[in-house]
Amino acid sequence: METIGWDEKKYSLEDFIIYWRDYAQKSASWFVKIDDGMKSSPDFHKALAEKINEVIEKILTEAPTKKEIRELEELIKQLKIDDIDYSCRMEAKYHIERLKKKLET
Repeated sequence: METIGWDEKKYSLEDFIIYWRDYAQKSASWFVKIDDGMKSSPDFHKALAEKINEVIEKILTEAPTKKEIRELEELIKQLKIDDIDYSCRMEAKYHIERLKKKLET
């Protein structure tokens, strides 16, 4: 979501699937430990998709902490910008980091 600036209009399921496939094959240490027979199993892919969905659900429903909300509000105030919409902790963290970089420039 960071790569698209948390803009839901820019979301592409195809790009998301490509990203996760690339991540699993090149970066996930657990992926290389699984034999090729298991990797070709439909049951493996179903279980993997379910796990990914669980993680996504958690990420998109976890509320920001009070500290993160205060930090975001302070950055908005310092930069004298309009309030920012965010719906979860990860989106709030994205905006905090983005606004901190803006302050540095």
